[in-house]
Amino acid sequence: MIGVNAAAVLLALATAAAGVEPARLHLDAEPPELRLSIADPSNRAWRVERSDDLGHWIPVAPVRVANTSLEVRLTAPVATAAGFYRAVSLEDPDLLSSPADFLDLTAHNYAEPSLPAHLLTPPILAQDNTPAGNATTDAGAFLGRVLFHDRRLSANHSISCSSCHQAEHGFSDPRRFSVGFDGGLTPRNSMGLTNSRYYLRGHYFWDERAATLEDQVLLPIQNEVEMGLDLEQLVERVAAAPFYPPLFEEAFGDTAVTAGRISLALAQFVRSIVSGESKYDVGRGSNFANFTPQENLGRRLFNGQVGGATCSVCHGSDNFVPGNPIHNNGLENPYLDPGLGGVTGRRQDEGKFKVPSLRNIALTAPYMHDGRFATLEEVVEFYDSGVVDHPNLSPPLREAPGPPGSPPPAPLRLNLSQAEKDALVAFLRTLTDTRVTSDPRFSDPFVDRVDLTQP
Repeated sequence: MIGVNAAAVLLALATAAAGVEPARLHLDAEPPELRLSIADPSNRAWRVERSDDLGHWIPVAPVRVANTSLEVRLTAPVATAAGFYRAVSLEDPDLLSSPADFLDLTAHNYAEPSLPAHLLTPPILAQDNTPAGNATTDAGAFLGRVLFHDRRLSANHSISCSSCHQAEHGFSDPRRFSVGFDGGLTPRNSMGLTNSRYYLRGHYFWDERAATLEDQVLLPIQNEVEMGLDLEQLVERVAAAPFYPPLFEEAFGDTAVTAGRISLALAQFVRSIVSGESKYDVGRGSNFANFTPQENLGRRLFNGQVGGATCSVCHGSDNFVPGNPIHNNGLENPYLDPGLGGVTGRRQDEGKFKVPSLRNIALTAPYMHDGRFATLEEVVEFYDSGVVDHPNLSPPLREAPGPPGSPPPAPLRLNLSQAEKDALVAFLRTLTDTRVTSDPRFSDPFVDRVDLTQP
């Protein structure tokens, strides 16, 4: 084992001395298996070799790093043979260069997802912000999925879009602020992407500075904190990866790689992340007979059928999204982050932020644009008793107005009992759809592990 580690260290030093970004190699042994881990930001091809004497090396097999890292499992009988192992970087540009060498190419349906009837009604379809010129296709969304998970899209190959939009967390980030490619922190919490397709206003980011999803997807890549690439670098990197031209040809008819096409494909993938199999969806057709009494109480509270909560005004329909307004929800006065007001420069827009869908909300903690609330219980407590008076506070969060000449109504206080607060949280948890978070259509498509055998 010492011989293997020494060879790996010498190899890493040799590649660094040659002016190539150095690779890191590590070998673990759990008989009868050896695991060779290759961390290689340059995504090179490698040849795994074995030796009995550290002098004569026998090729085992070529491998290629797809997305900065690869685990090579040397399964029996290779690993049971006495000897030493190493990996040697190769320069052959044609070696292992087809999409199948890098990606899981299993066919998936993105264009026509199976959705329940209540998500195919005219009001729901009217929330769909898909532009006429970028309808979701299977090939386009798959290309977007590859781009979404590709660490080539960050300056130092360290992160991808999926680093800050993690499937198991509702395509958001469990950290209050996300960590960029060079260790810097984003100024806002990463918003969950579930059901981004359904947002009537069609604008994106917490402050809605992007007019469309197609505009939004390129901005984090160019951001100096988040991913740190300009569009020229982005196109060069994507075009240089051998598996991308065939994917662009399948999606767009030819192999040309452009920033515009990257934008279209990423937007198609994000719009394909649609939830329709939560406990709420299952119960929708049976008047929620599958709900517990607590969950049904929470549903009635949410919809204003019991008590004075106004949740459904800003989180309406079966997608739990707003209509045309953008809202100030009274987090503070003045706002440290002006939200939309920072984009428009208008005082009447201060503290107004995008209202995302509540689908999979139980997975996307922490909450609000700055991640100030760690739990759903804290969020419910805030809306119950903590809404701050602000000139731009949205009307649904104020008490009913008095007669003409009366002072502005005070922020609404729900005065919920603890049992009612718990019921609201229980209802919000029925919006969780773990099928989306584990669906292979949205998972990392890159091959990150190969098994080698030797006769």
